[in-house]
Amino acid sequence: MTDSPRPRDTRALPDRWRDALLAARSGAGGPDAGPDPLPYAENLLARWDEPQRRYHTTAHLTAVLDRIDTLAGYAADVHAVRLAAWFHDAVYRPDRTENEERSAALAERALPEAGVGDAVTAEVARLVRLTVTHDPADGDRNGEVLCDADLAVLAGSPQEYADYAAQVREEYGFVPDEAFRTGRAAVLRQLLALPRLFRTPHGAAEWEVRARHNLVTELELLGSSSGPQ
Repeated sequence: MTDSPRPRDTRALPDRWRDALLAARSGAGGPDAGPDPLPYAENLLARWDEPQRRYHTTAHLTAVLDRIDTLAGYAADVHAVRLAAWFHDAVYRPDRTENEERSAALAERALPEAGVGDAVTAEVARLVRLTVTHDPADGDRNGEVLCDADLAVLAGSPQEYADYAAQVREEYGFVPDEAFRTGRAAVLRQLLALPRLFRTPHGAAEWEVRARHNLVTELELLGSSSGPQ
């Protein structure tokens, strides 16, 4: 079984944001201790709908939230993990390298204003920054859930993985082919060098083998498309 990318119904996203935000407020005076959640959802969804995105879209956000639902029992604070999913690619410019830091900073500004307490805000920002490496420390249950949910796209069927890889290439359409192949290969090798791609028991059992196979296949295709060496 795989949890792979497929067409997603994104219409429920405002309700999913509201539910996550209200739950996160419970430790900071209760769910009513803050402003209306809807404007925050609208702002975030506008970011996720920006025209430069091809893979990092609302469909990706929905997929990550769905996978967090699957993995929820492994998290120490699933509400913080869900909020981190909303923010983890909220700032995304493929021509910049500080997207995760800027996304974390956005969470640090927006969540207190939205009524979320300091401890949860700090945890959300930490989790967003963790998506730079997708390498949570042993025992980091929230980090394991977020990173597994984000990387589960790697475990799609061959066609689904090819679609994902094509969307990534479209996002970097401004990069010449040779430079893209070099950069993409470095990313794939970094992932393959991790002792485990997936840290939760579900992720390890259901996604690890197929994801590694897909990564190796893409790396081989990148090498074969570069021509004679």
